Amino acid sequence: MIENINWYPGHMKKTRELIQENLKLTEAVLEVVDARIPHSSRNPIIDQLLQGRTRITVFNKSDLADPKATEAWIAAEKEKGRYAIGLNAMSGKGVPQLLKLLEQIQEEKNKDRARKRPLRLMVVGVPNVGKSSLINRLVGKKSAKTGDKPGVTRGKQWLGLQNDMLLLDTPGILWPKFEDPNTGLALAFCGSIRDEILSREDLALELIKVLEVRYPEELKARYKLEELGETSLETMEQIAAKRGFILSGKRIDYTRTARTVLDEFRKGRIGLITLEDL
Repeated sequence: MIENINWYPGHMKKTRELIQENLKLTEAVLEVVDARIPHSSRNPIIDQLLQGRTRITVFNKSDLADPKATEAWIAAEKEKGRYAIGLNAMSGKGVPQLLKLLEQIQEEKNKDRARKRPLRLMVVGVPNVGKSSLINRLVGKKSAKTGDKPGVTRGKQWLGLQNDMLLLDTPGILWPKFEDPNTGLALAFCGSIRDEILSREDLALELIKVLEVRYPEELKARYKLEELGETSLETMEQIAAKRGFILSGKRIDYTRTARTVLDEFRKGRIGLITLEDL
């Protein structure tokens, strides 16, 4: 098993300081998490920083997650007295409902004010959960940098939303050490940790192990397997054989197989999958 996955670039320490400095300027916080890994993509540092602040948990990439699991996670957030919503920032599905919710919060905050003010928001989240894509949707034009690799967004940006609210973007923030190695694995599966710092073959093998337990039928259907292997490595080799990923001398191309499994999981091609229960 891959152990001790830790990735904490210097700019993430600065991001924590940025959040602390600017939190007093905002009235509400949009915390973006990955609907496939709602626990692992939630930074406990953010939990500490946002105590007492109006908070909307955005379960992004819900189009890739198990819908029943997402409903359960959203219900759990609401039971805690928080706002929560599932959406797909890339397609825009669910964004109108989020804007409506923000307008409701703005009205509540302006209820007893003589002079109405636009709601000031902060967006926070770990890398690669779709913060920039969501910001682009809320703003209505491509104002924030987006990318497939974690850590693209840098620095501080105040942006005006379509409904005249103001939004402060912050870079993604991880934490110095993952107490549970499964947290690091879950983030790596979903691309929130750079593939370059890990063994892609080992990571894909770990993902296959998880899918064999949680979504065996989806795994078999995607790769046309009659049965899973006796071991996860054997399953990986069966996938390679089905896809024709064979090198000279009938050797398995583990690199190409690993890249394919990770890519197809991240794009939802294996199925609608949530890796974490409440």
